Amino acid sequence: MGGRMTIGEFAVAVGLTPKALRLYDELGLVVPAAVDGSSGYRFYDRAQRDRARLVATLRRVGVPLARIAVVVDLPADEAIADLEAWWRQVEHDTATRRALVADLLTRWGRSTIMTTGAVQCLGATGLVQGGRDTQQDAVAWSAGRAVVADGFHDGGADASRVAVDAVLAADVAEPVEALRSAFAAAAREVGPTDAGGTTATALWCDGARVGLAHLGDSRAYLLRDGVLTQVTNDHSQVRSLVDEGRLTPEEARDHPERPRLVRALGTDEPDVHLRTARAGDRYLLCTDGVWCLLDDAALARTLAAGAEPGPVVGNLLEQVRAAGAPDNAACAVVDLVAE
Repeated sequence: MGGRMTIGEFAVAVGLTPKALRLYDELGLVVPAAVDGSSGYRFYDRAQRDRARLVATLRRVGVPLARIAVVVDLPADEAIADLEAWWRQVEHDTATRRALVADLLTRWGRSTIMTTGAVQCLGATGLVQGGRDTQQDAVAWSAGRAVVADGFHDGGADASRVAVDAVLAADVAEPVEALRSAFAAAAREVGPTDAGGTTATALWCDGARVGLAHLGDSRAYLLRDGVLTQVTNDHSQVRSLVDEGRLTPEEARDHPERPRLVRALGTDEPDVHLRTARAGDRYLLCTDGVWCLLDDAALARTLAAGAEPGPVVGNLLEQVRAAGAPDNAACAVVDLVAE
């Protein structure tokens, strides 16, 4: 098999998972150069890397698989025209949805009573070593704001600290603009580099509204009236497979490719959410070292225990340690308290 790559080697080289490559083989998008007759193991030529990367990029921007199957085999000028036509349709559909959402917000605004609140924010970083010999998670909090970050690669510890410092340093009152400004400032310092990067999940409350910004696979949860909701969506290869119906959430939790990110601070724009602040709401921000070990039931049970934020954070991290703590962990709990 001189010059050929195993499916595992090829997956790493093109930024896909072996499971995704098997799917793309079934669909005829990226067909192996050879398949072992006895084991069924797939092998790929190095020359196939550009095609596989093109398919991965088209999936990442949301092009449907059926359309990708057509586009990748078109001449360049026709592929450009087809992609432009698809994007115009996306923009049209987005504008339509924007108008519908605006109408819904207007209707809800006429009948919804806004409850303002003041924020109590307590957090702690978990010095959980487990299988890691360096601490690359970071957490910070102050009045009305909190942030967790999970660094990766050699410079990850510095990148995560830059992220949390930037959120606390932002000097803007409006939550959404404050978060966008903070993430932009952090991205400029971290930059798109192979030396190290970080996830970042941040909360900012002005007493009436709660803004959440997010990049990577750290998470934000909301406990409201005893019900736990995951607010953010993981920016990972495995999450993409869940969205496509190729994996269940339970399978994704233990998948070997779970840490592989598709978006991170320094290279991408954050997802931003804006919620009405309601007294009694409790928010949890945590890195994957917490949520990958504690399922939603455990998180909800601990958050609903009624303790102050500090003991809750300590309880969560103690459960992480008891579960083996293979990764670093960090979390912050934010309570909205009536003024």
